[in-house]
Amino acid sequence: MEIDRSGLAAFLRRRRELLQPEDVGLPRGPRRRTSGLRREEVAALCHMSTDYYARLERERGPQPSAQMAASIAQGLHLSLDERDHLFRLAGHNPPVRGSAGEHVGPGLLRILDRLADTPAEIVTELGETLRQTPLGVALTGDTTTFTGPERSIGYRWFTLPATRALYAPEDHALLSRMFASGLRQVVTVRGPGSRAAHYADLLLERSEEFRTLWDTHEVGVRPGRVKRFRHPEVGLLELDCQTLLDPDQSHLLLVYTATPGTESHDKLRLLSVIGAQPVG
Repeated sequence: MEIDRSGLAAFLRRRRELLQPEDVGLPRGPRRRTSGLRREEVAALCHMSTDYYARLERERGPQPSAQMAASIAQGLHLSLDERDHLFRLAGHNPPVRGSAGEHVGPGLLRILDRLADTPAEIVTELGETLRQTPLGVALTGDTTTFTGPERSIGYRWFTLPATRALYAPEDHALLSRMFASGLRQVVTVRGPGSRAAHYADLLLERSEEFRTLWDTHEVGVRPGRVKRFRHPEVGLLELDCQTLLDPDQSHLLLVYTATPGTESHDKLRLLSVIGAQPVG
């Protein structure tokens, strides 16, 4: 496929003009004259230089890679159809949709952008973190930095001992059952050639605890309404976890809140001041 420079430029300009600062979690400011976002704002959202992005809108510069196209699609909060259109304009085949896709839908992104004062994260069905709020990073550490199978918290749970340090010890047994149960359900849905099946095979090789739980064929294990975290700076936090599902991509938005007036509520406020700390 060849790049359609004029089509790509026109599409980028139109999408940028339609986006408002509040749509992407940015302040509007009192002196804004641009009808939509500024080029430098879009470039920052897409993790690229302003000059590079400006050249794309001016029908100049090199053909963006597939990785760069994905970054632009995410930065502009495109829908899946719009993302696929962008890829074709850029001269690439669109990525897969569904469980293996990592493009976060604009609806979930808009909600996440409005949760700056709340711990929240967007994860795949395998517990791979795609996005976190700043307070989410402060609570659990930056879990978007893991690569390979370790991106999945279920995989880390059975292979990286430090993962368990964040959770109350009395909850570990239930969480082990929950992660094994959840992975079995995803494997059943996605099939033997899926990433979920690959993770299960790796865990069967590397974790005796996982092998024992896997042999029970347990499914449907759910955690309680309250999740208990042990943070190295503020101690124990008891947080309610609310979940929102994007069925098109099998992504979950997890939002953690504390009951006002409780000790955990006060600790969350303190955590927002402390900021992100290495959690391990």
